[in-house]
Amino acid sequence: MASMSENFLKKRTTTKRVIQCSKCSSNIEVPPTAQTIHCRQCGTYILVSRASRSISGNPLVMSKQVTNSGATQPRLNKRALLCGVSYRGLKYRLRGTINDVNRMQQFLTKRFNFPKQSIRILTEDQPKEEDTPTRKNIENALRWLVEDCQSGDSLVFYFSGHGLRQPDFNGDENDGFDETLCPVDFSKEGMILDNDINSIIVKPLPAGVKLHAIIDACHSGTILDLHYIYKIKSNKWEEDVAPSGRPPKGTSGGLAICFSACADSQRAVDTSIFSEKGKHIFARKDMYGAMTTLFIRAVESHSNITYVGILEFMNEECEAMNIRGRCFNRPSLRRMFNRGLLQEPQLSSSKDFDVDEKFEL
Repeated sequence: MASMSENFLKKRTTTKRVIQCSKCSSNIEVPPTAQTIHCRQCGTYILVSRASRSISGNPLVMSKQVTNSGATQPRLNKRALLCGVSYRGLKYRLRGTINDVNRMQQFLTKRFNFPKQSIRILTEDQPKEEDTPTRKNIENALRWLVEDCQSGDSLVFYFSGHGLRQPDFNGDENDGFDETLCPVDFSKEGMILDNDINSIIVKPLPAGVKLHAIIDACHSGTILDLHYIYKIKSNKWEEDVAPSGRPPKGTSGGLAICFSACADSQRAVDTSIFSEKGKHIFARKDMYGAMTTLFIRAVESHSNITYVGILEFMNEECEAMNIRGRCFNRPSLRRMFNRGLLQEPQLSSSKDFDVDEKFEL
């Protein structure tokens, strides 16, 4: 008969969790309460089941999870990456992006039952260096978002921050510009191009996987370089064909859909005009992205809203704010509205799907 000390030691040994990273084969010890494990050797992120605190065999926990007793837990088939960049201490600082991320996280968990442990957040408020929205971290997190996904998975990429444009040098843009997202270190490390975003999260999507991107940034109309753009005035999809004649960029069988704040030539805005709390029209403490607020409001106020319903709601509200803004007596306010809220939210997709379909994540 084994002694008490031997039994205790055996129990401790069987409950210790050490996994091997499937990327670089490094051994990683799993803390008992950990929700996410980060391999410091190769940068891979591993999600941990909240219920069992156990690890799956692949680095993204997008398969069944095995507990110490041998039981399996349901596979996590929803995953989201939320990025909010405020550019603190810089003259182009944004004041609503972290509010946007917090609101989007609540929206996903409460409205669409996304598990909190399946949501990665990158903001300047995060305590870990790897969760700061630098270019390297955002690109790594984008790879995390789609890696090892399989049929039935629902993926969400949300970004609130600055967007810019730069000349297109490979002939795949109708307007002659590549659209970009600006990480917090973009002045040093460069911007993230639409070509790169497409290669990382659109091209790999296998059949049965659906990706929704929600981009609250300037010049974001075609930020994922998707093949189809929905024209709200003509109520139909139009192909976004490269002038060079290159074949359209597609997925590997999955579906990518993007709601963006404005057309490629337009600017988006951070404002408190849609905030119920803000007493002053530009009260800084209640700043939010206009597109983010309208998107969430559209879904939450209409239980069976469709894709085109969201697009129409956002465009109608933006137009109403433009008209209301031009009615102010103060020239400074009129200029701010005319310059800031003149944005037309866009819908693009890798396929010309039925926009009267109910919106689901």
